[in-house]
Amino acid sequence: MLARFGEAVRPALRPIKDEDLRKLEEVVTRRRQLVDMLTAEKNRRQQASATIAKSIGRHIEWLQQLIKESEGDLGRAIKDSPIWHAKADLLASIPGVGRITVATLLAELPELGTLNRREISALVGVCPYNRDSGKMRGKRRIFGGRACIRAVLYMATLSAIRCNTIMATTYDRLLAAGKLKKVAIVACMRKLLVTMNAILRDGKRWGATA
Repeated sequence: MLARFGEAVRPALRPIKDEDLRKLEEVVTRRRQLVDMLTAEKNRRQQASATIAKSIGRHIEWLQQLIKESEGDLGRAIKDSPIWHAKADLLASIPGVGRITVATLLAELPELGTLNRREISALVGVCPYNRDSGKMRGKRRIFGGRACIRAVLYMATLSAIRCNTIMATTYDRLLAAGKLKKVAIVACMRKLLVTMNAILRDGKRWGATA
């Protein structure tokens, strides 16, 4: 069945992840799991009695320490790799892009910098598609792709809109044109992703590419 699928669909060939990349991805995934647990515990504490809230508070402190340790592991892994360190330095030159976003991109989007703008947008799932049928014209929407990348890209975009002049101008222009805030944010996410892709492709920092 798999052989027939490959023959019919002809999916693009992708290199097998090396051991270091798998380890980095594992640390990124574990940090995300810890953050999810921390969020859940904070929500539980709001509804808990004083006794239970105290117990949850101790667990929250423990989770926060584990998250801090995992972030240290991410930093060391990137620093120890000349290739990752160079890529991280390029990506971090973009205002609004932090170290967690950079680590997640390196671990879970190794194709960044190797595809064209439409391919990388479709891979992540920020490329809008029409929902038309006959005379009906539906709203364009995004779907599929890598949800974990979209999550960190969303947060980075919100930060970039506040502190990045180019992203802020793009966002304000879209709102002035009558776009919904959600649509404007997705468009800025796509612009930020395409910019990251170009930066790694060309090996140029933010000022030189933007």
